[in-house]
Amino acid sequence: MVPDIDTLTAMIRDRQIGDRRLLVAIAGAPASGKSTLSERLHHHLGGDEAGAVVVPMDGYHFDDAILSARGLLPRKGAPETFDTGGFKRTLEAIRTDDDDVYVPVFDRHLELSRGSARCVSQRHRIVIVEGNYLLLNQSPWNQLAGLFDLTLFIDTPLAVLEKRLVQRWLDHGHDQPSARQKALDNDIPNARTVAEYSKFGTAIIINNA
Repeated sequence: MVPDIDTLTAMIRDRQIGDRRLLVAIAGAPASGKSTLSERLHHHLGGDEAGAVVVPMDGYHFDDAILSARGLLPRKGAPETFDTGGFKRTLEAIRTDDDDVYVPVFDRHLELSRGSARCVSQRHRIVIVEGNYLLLNQSPWNQLAGLFDLTLFIDTPLAVLEKRLVQRWLDHGHDQPSARQKALDNDIPNARTVAEYSKFGTAIIINNA
């Protein structure tokens, strides 16, 4: 059975033990619906006032200047274009739960990360972490697995992803041939990496609409 939003919310609540902070991973390919699901769960859990917060992996994109110097700018969004070490250290600090932790958030309009744009404070007891490679069974990403209490994987057919990714580039002002080319050159290979090399989570959500 594919869990609905109420079932997922109950699943998260059931994993809470006393006041211990709970880390929930939501993984899936680009355009699989991770951000949408994360925000819906955040809302169903009562939002910020009820002690829930979302931490997006996308805030740990390397800056374009670093990617250009390494010849990786055309592959932006691939596993090797993220500061995995910095991301892991942040999750460890969140897990340790000693103090407020400030995290960067990626701005899609500016195509860069805004540092310290969100605070994971002491009152946040449920932390929803969302990103493409959270369950990737490849080094160094596979070092993250032990930091999560619950893992959710969104399974979306490649044909659906391609349609969504092309539309995403169209929305950014590209024409149809350019949008399709950008999706096929980088986004779809990244989606295949997620599908082929990720460990499925505690629960699998099918998103093929």
